[in-house]
Amino acid sequence: MNAKNQRALELACATLDLEADAIRKMRDRLAQEGQSALLLSVHLLEQCRGRIVVSGIGKSGHIARKVAATFASTGSPAFFVHPAEASHGDLGMVTREDVFVAISNSGETEELLTIVPIIKRTGAKLIALTGDPNSSLAKLADAHLDISVDKEACPLNMAPTTSTTAALAMGDALAVSLLDARGFKAEDFLRSHPGGRLGRKLIAHVSEVMRYLTHGPGAAHAKINEASAFMRYRNTLLAENAQKTVAEIALNTGKYKKVKDAAQAHGYIFQSIFQNWVDGVTWLAAYDKAVAEGMNEKEAVRYADSVVRDTQGSLRPEDVSVSIVLRKPLSLTSLATSLTAGSK
Repeated sequence: MNAKNQRALELACATLDLEADAIRKMRDRLAQEGQSALLLSVHLLEQCRGRIVVSGIGKSGHIARKVAATFASTGSPAFFVHPAEASHGDLGMVTREDVFVAISNSGETEELLTIVPIIKRTGAKLIALTGDPNSSLAKLADAHLDISVDKEACPLNMAPTTSTTAALAMGDALAVSLLDARGFKAEDFLRSHPGGRLGRKLIAHVSEVMRYLTHGPGAAHAKINEASAFMRYRNTLLAENAQKTVAEIALNTGKYKKVKDAAQAHGYIFQSIFQNWVDGVTWLAAYDKAVAEGMNEKEAVRYADSVVRDTQGSLRPEDVSVSIVLRKPLSLTSLATSLTAGSK
């Protein structure tokens, strides 16, 4: 390895060591003298009747955006506001019911100090994350969390590196403490993550898919359609749309525009097929679980219909607001457990 590559490797390792060490020290401070500040912060956030507004500028602003996104995705409505934009009108987003979380390594960020007194006068609570407990921002805060670090990982000790890692880690610590205090569960996470791998993981566990396959897709849909008028209508509509699309593809292959339209329609076929498959997995899993909970046939069908509506959406406007109340709420996470136990 040449000298240049060796230098790069050494700096990378040193950066990770410095940032890991900074987080460990921050953790020790929190456990020793920062307990009351953390608990107060979590209490303010848990009691928030409005939204959590997170703000910062520069690199701290980027961290603030991520922290706001983490709060929002774990059951606490939150958004980011840029402090400079806030002083030019966006401050109207903040109400007395909100909690304002300000992130600044120095604690002397001019843009934040301009708006914080106004925010305080509205009645909103202020949580500050700074690297200086004696800073102006820390003194204005209802709760202050110390995110100070010994040095930046940057060889020049200038570029925000270790300090932004510490701010991000403290933001995550707040969000995790808050989601637990609010009783946030995996099925709650599904409501804000219906797409991507996270959504698929929560919607269709492996055991649910295997249960669907053991029925046989054709037999499974026959059973579902016989039991549920809602699903019969849904499956018929999806099938009719897919058949119509196939016909359009077959007839519109002569000209460029028709080929383009056909290609777009072709994509919709796969979407319909996948939706039809997911509907079946979801409905059967919910139905079997409801029966295991002691519901009669009619109750189980109604519940399975409601689960499909809630997780997959309704194809009929009148179904959007339809819901039922169970004696014992069904956890999507528990479906896999019950189905696995039933297959043994």
